[in-house]
Formats: sequence, structure tokens, C-alpha cells
Amino acid sequence: MADDNVARIAIVYYSATGNVHKLATAAAEAAEKTGAETRLRRVAEYLDEPLTTEFTEWTQAWEEHTEAARHVPTASIDDLDWADAILMGGPGRFGLIPAPLKHFIESAWPLNARGGLANKVMSSFTSTGAPHGGQESTILSLNQVFYHWGGVIVAPGMTADDPLAKGNGNPYGTSSVSGPQAIPGRLAENVTESDLAGIRHQTARVITIATALSKGLAAA
Repeated sequence: MADDNVARIAIVYYSATGNVHKLATAAAEAAEKTGAETRLRRVAEYLDEPLTTEFTEWTQAWEEHTEAARHVPTASIDDLDWADAILMGGPGRFGLIPAPLKHFIESAWPLNARGGLANKVMSSFTSTGAPHGGQESTILSLNQVFYHWGGVIVAPGMTADDPLAKGNGNPYGTSSVSGPQAIPGRLAENVTESDLAGIRHQTARVITIATALSKGLAAA
């Protein structure tokens, strides 16, 4: 049961082959343990098929993950409006936000225009094919969106017990290394325990700050 004194969090993510999905699921579990009312929401594809059909194994992994994640409700702008805190993630594509996630962000324009996203706590996470595959630039691209929304950005920084653990040494947001290719039947196997510990810590930190901030704003 949710604790009315704990901030509400929307965990909104796009995942193609399951790596970001695994991180988001761990985030939702961590949020629920704090007593926060939690919404785990996936951003759906806006095309009927993947763009890389010539890459057979990647396409098969994409299809496998799409089927496995159908039970997760799709994200709506109402989820952003409802939340006190927003944790958003997606894979890096050329060091940028993936197209489906960008499409969802653009649909939030009316909510942003009326100030409905201001003062919410926001944080981001990602997964890329290599350690230097654009992790930081993907996270910073998401954070730039949060700047426009008037959000209060909360990063992990150096607050974890082991912030520089192998595979999760990004102080801007949890960043896993998915590996160079997706393999059907072995989805998200490269998401490490260090990655999962990182996203759990990041989630708890976001909720702590959002809860304190919401109480302070209410008293102001």
C-alpha cells in the first residue's frame, strides 16, 4: 500500500530489446519498497515493425521483448501530470534520445505549456552497446528536456556506497552496457547486479528528494 507521505513516481521508459526494461522494472520494485505510489509505464513503438529488419538476430530479440513486455501499461501524459517525480530512461541512439521516447516527450508539449511539469523531481538512465556509446550524452539530452520542463534534476552523483563500481560509474544516471548485439532468448543478460544496485539507489534518492521538496512547497 502506498504511503501518503511519500512522493508519487512515474517510471517512464522505452526499451527495444529489454535492457532498459530490466532497469526500469528494478526501479519500480525499489520505489514500491519505499512506500511510494508507483507507475511503471513503457513507451510504445510508433511504428509497426523495427527499422532494422535486415539485422535478423536484433529483430528477433526486439520481437521477443515486445511480446514479453505487453503486460506493462503504455505511458500517457496523464502519468507525467500525476507524478511528483519522473524517472525516465531509454537506450542511446547515436548518443541521443531514441525516436519513440522523443515522440512521447513531444506529445507532452500541452502539459508543459501550462506549467504542469514545473517543480517535479526528474532523473534519467540509459543503456548503450559500449561503455563510450553515448551514455552521458543520452542522459544529458534527457536532462535538457527536463530543463525545458522546469524540473528539478536529481542525479546519483557520488552518493552511492560504490558509485564507481564497474559497469555503473556514471554519476549522471545509471548507465548499463548492453553489448554489441541482441541475442534472442538471452535478453538483458548484460544488465549487471551493479547496474541494478545503481538504479535502485537512484530511484530511492529521487523519491527522498521529491518527498522532501513536496512537503517544503506545501508549507511555503
